[in-house]
Amino acid sequence: MAQHSRETTDPGRSPATLPEPAATGFPAAHRLLSLDIVLALLALAGGLRVLYLAAPAPALPAEAANVAHAYALGHLTPFTDAGGAGVSPFGWWQLTAYTMVSDAFGRSASALAAVRETMLVAAVLGAVLLWVLARRLGLTRWASAAAVLLVAASPLALGLQRLVVVEHLAAVWLLGALVLITRPGARIRHDAAAAVCLLAAVLTSPLALLFLPAAGWLLVRRAPARAALVAVLLNLGLGIAFGPAAAALRPHLAAASPPSVADWVALDPAWAVLSTVALVAALAVTALRPFAVSGLLLVAALLVPGVPDTAVLALLLPLTPLLFAAVVQALARQRVPVHRGNRARGPGTVLAAGVLVAVVATGWGYGYPALRPAAERGGPLVEAQDWLRANASGARVLVDDGAWAEFAKAGWPTGLLVPVAACASGCPAADWSVFTTGADDLRSRYPALDTALADAGVTAVFGQVTVSRLGLPAADRAAPSEESARTHAGAALAASARITCTPDAVAVLRAGRADPRLIATIAALAALQPVGIAGFPAVPGEDPAGQPRRRVLLTDGEEGAAAFYAGQRDLFRPSSVARTAGGVLVTYPLFAPPGLLVPFSSP
Repeated sequence: MAQHSRETTDPGRSPATLPEPAATGFPAAHRLLSLDIVLALLALAGGLRVLYLAAPAPALPAEAANVAHAYALGHLTPFTDAGGAGVSPFGWWQLTAYTMVSDAFGRSASALAAVRETMLVAAVLGAVLLWVLARRLGLTRWASAAAVLLVAASPLALGLQRLVVVEHLAAVWLLGALVLITRPGARIRHDAAAAVCLLAAVLTSPLALLFLPAAGWLLVRRAPARAALVAVLLNLGLGIAFGPAAAALRPHLAAASPPSVADWVALDPAWAVLSTVALVAALAVTALRPFAVSGLLLVAALLVPGVPDTAVLALLLPLTPLLFAAVVQALARQRVPVHRGNRARGPGTVLAAGVLVAVVATGWGYGYPALRPAAERGGPLVEAQDWLRANASGARVLVDDGAWAEFAKAGWPTGLLVPVAACASGCPAADWSVFTTGADDLRSRYPALDTALADAGVTAVFGQVTVSRLGLPAADRAAPSEESARTHAGAALAASARITCTPDAVAVLRAGRADPRLIATIAALAALQPVGIAGFPAVPGEDPAGQPRRRVLLTDGEEGAAAFYAGQRDLFRPSSVARTAGGVLVTYPLFAPPGLLVPFSSP
């Protein structure tokens, strides 16, 4: 009778929750069990996201602009992105608020890691709200735990929820609104709070509008008059935000860019299959139909040209596991008979559960290795900063969106950072450029940038980060080849009886990879004393750019070698002469003058 009474609804009124068996006593113990389950799931979700916080791929171009805007707002610094990253002032304020309150920029190795920490907090908060929403919809503890587990541990969720995408914040606001709407005995203040959450979600991302049908449907089911109140409040807020306050609040979606749906689904193919099944099957369950409609609207948005796939999936991610767990619970209660309050699980149910777990585990077994957690939280941009600080401190640097926040956080004066967007009408003067990816797309968007980079020479490469010297004089095509001169002079130096070289040093000399100033001064030093060369240590980042080795480690006659190089003047003055445990390390500055090895230019 208790079961029958819970499944009975008023005529013409759709049930708001799934049928649930009556409680069997020990409510305090049940609450403790629920708390234990939630804490375990939160520990799992948070721990995995900390581990994969710096996973390098998939990457999102718009993420860099969001990080830069968050830093600029928090430090009251103007910044204009290169375009295509979308606009979300309210979302940027949320990112800024967390990073400032938590001092994330001061604690993190990079600006990207600092703002990604906000995404971690949003993911954990979203897991809590998803649990509460599942329980209010009538899911059992174990069905609710399954829904949260799918979001907490899916490789797709780990890869997606680490990215600085404002839709993750919008998803939290939406879950908060749905939790308030489904609250038993909700009052006007709860509906008003739900309207505020819905407004915050839409101001964070316009895609949140696709959840309004679900919220309105649930409100109409519960109390049509209160639904009208929420609609009035929401429309009033949207009217202000998209009207008089549009310049400060109106959001715009980012441009469509990789990664695509296929890239994300490759991390967890089971998620795509289960999500499709859940969205379609939920239409047949009265309590889930509002959520299914909004979910299908989001799927339809994926087919609209120009809508970013990553943003849509960020909103869809917490919804489909909830629907799948609810659909499975509804099917199980229809097929499994009840005997004295206990459900008898037949072999078919156990087999189906085993197959489902195997399918999910197989997909995760591929997705986790594909994420490749990175141990180094700084990354190539930190190496580029160190290199520029050592070789061009105080220079004016032209940077893209990805490098702006990192250099600003590292202490580079923002007045010396020229964002790419400043080249809209003509690039300001700059000495160096740093780009985190290829500049081809930016060149086509900003013709002035193409002019500024015309005479750029790639000087250092750190992964995908390229450091170039701007304003270099054009190479004289009639002049003898510098590389050929270095090759012939280096081979002659390696063959000298007064010079002892390690095999690595010989390889560098004969390949023409030694700096002309080192070749000339080593030859001069060999005329005074025997010389031992332990090697030509590479400066990080310069070998991939094709720069000659400008450091040498000398071993024989260290006192004389140190005095010899300390006494050099003008073109041959080294930037440093250091005594080390391995010998005397001599380092020359960048860019040797041309023509130092002219006698060796001819073959």
